[in-house]
Amino acid sequence: MSLRKIIHVDCDCFYAAIEMRDDPSLAGRPMAVGGSAERRGVIATCNYEARAYGVRSAMSSRHALKLCPDLLIVKPRFEAYREASREIQAIFRDYTELIEPLSLDEAYLDVSDSSWYGGSATRIAEDIRQRVAKSLHITVSAGVAPNKFLAKIASDWRKPNGLFVITPGEVEAFVAALPVARLHGVGKVTADKLTRLGIETCMDMREWSKLALVREFGSFGERLWGLARGVDERAVQNDSRRQSVSVENTYDTDLPDLNSCLAKLPELLDSLNERVARMDSSYKADKPFVKVKFHDFSQTTMEQAGAGRDLESYRQLLSQAFARGGKPVRLLGVGVRLRDLRGAHEQLELFAPT
Repeated sequence: MSLRKIIHVDCDCFYAAIEMRDDPSLAGRPMAVGGSAERRGVIATCNYEARAYGVRSAMSSRHALKLCPDLLIVKPRFEAYREASREIQAIFRDYTELIEPLSLDEAYLDVSDSSWYGGSATRIAEDIRQRVAKSLHITVSAGVAPNKFLAKIASDWRKPNGLFVITPGEVEAFVAALPVARLHGVGKVTADKLTRLGIETCMDMREWSKLALVREFGSFGERLWGLARGVDERAVQNDSRRQSVSVENTYDTDLPDLNSCLAKLPELLDSLNERVARMDSSYKADKPFVKVKFHDFSQTTMEQAGAGRDLESYRQLLSQAFARGGKPVRLLGVGVRLRDLRGAHEQLELFAPT
């Protein structure tokens, strides 16, 4: 395992923290940032007072209000959040240029070669936390570890407003006792299957060979084998180039069947084509994809290499995606994966189009 020094920084209830900072009357009471319950809104994030009632991000606002009738839901102010994120990113850049933002409120930093504090990742992480608190008046949690997988787990270990460090010498024991449900990419379905197989901790998983895990979980089995041993060789990627462009819409009334979903495609594609047209020439539109979120908040994405970006191609993708659930739909999205043409030589067509 490569001995990097990785910090994962995660803002505590970021959107809600900005709202409470800018309006102190919101502090100390259950509040959330999200859409109106009357317009089928969804909770983006909430403060810890609301979480005590079971309110969570991605939950419908209507359900959140059932759990916490006194919950105050405020409309998001994304420009305020983006501005705060830019200020935090500027602080990061004082320590390293190897920064991989995951969203507005969290990022990985590789400080392996940083000269700050004699190269101490722990002291760098603590300094970042103090500077964010002083400059932006919000708190962040941080995790320090030899790789991204462990750093992200560490940042959540002492939330909120905490710092947790996993040194190289502590990796073996820490990972051995780690519940497999905490592993990156292990959702409820995979966790349930692991439990049925008698695998509850990473130590349990170490008793399985790589081949046996691949047989049970496909290519993800190989990833599980490495994570159970604390292995994660992924480098911090500081190239923030876009991977895709998309548009989506949440409907006030569920779309009851496939035909009603297909009827929404032309409008969505018009919006998507407008966005694609605004992309700079260093990108090339590639694989089309569709996203479907059903009324119960389960969702699926369907994409296909080599497919066109015409209406009929998206109709076929949407039909396949809808068939995975066959339930009323609350959200539809269409998009396209992007190819980065910088430094690449696009292959010329053998025959020019006529």
